[in-house]
Amino acid sequence: MYALKMNSRTRQDAIIRSLRRNGTTTIDALGCDVGASRRTILRDLSALRHEGFAIHSERGRGGGLYLDPQSLQTTARLSVAEVFALIISVTSMRAAGSLPFSSLADAGLSRIEKALSSDKIRDLRHFLDCLYVGPLAPQVDISNLGPMDPGLLNAFEPAFLNRLHLRFHYQDAKGNATERCVEPQAMLILPPLWYLVAWDPSREAFRHFRMDRISKPKYLEGPTFRRRNVPFKDGVRPIRYV
Repeated sequence: MYALKMNSRTRQDAIIRSLRRNGTTTIDALGCDVGASRRTILRDLSALRHEGFAIHSERGRGGGLYLDPQSLQTTARLSVAEVFALIISVTSMRAAGSLPFSSLADAGLSRIEKALSSDKIRDLRHFLDCLYVGPLAPQVDISNLGPMDPGLLNAFEPAFLNRLHLRFHYQDAKGNATERCVEPQAMLILPPLWYLVAWDPSREAFRHFRMDRISKPKYLEGPTFRRRNVPFKDGVRPIRYV
């Protein structure tokens, strides 16, 4: 059983993986796999069927639940943030000159994009409008590069798309920790470093925040802000992917 409680999306994805892996299973077995009650599993199965997954059940000895292999069209379940994560990963590798099989990667992304609904494509384009890439100056120290908080993109998506303020904890190069509340304007990839470029109302200036130094990101419901023209240095260019 999972130690951490899953949200509905993560749990339903785990159910699909379990059905694919096990062939035929039971509601009780799925409940053990994902750490949920029988009632929750039944609700998740109903939601998955509504999305187009053909999940059948057979009674009697040797029966159980199974997934029709022809219904494994999982790309439609990708969120804007998940597709964006794939695109910026490919983009950053290309910018760093370390993307083998780039034509295959582009073809795969194109197929994913075609499977998205029109509203998700619109949001993806707006998200990509905020993405920039450029070269990293040779004097920048990258010896202390750390991992990025996995919750960043989930907070960034609504903040960028709906122009909502972001609040997060930030630790600077000297180890000083502060809490920031900013207006996110762009994401900048200078391989291998990634930056959030934001307008800081308390300082009335643009600030670059290394994403590996950001923790506990959270978007704030409430007043929105206006998009600003970010003054980037020479060599920085916008990404146009879709």
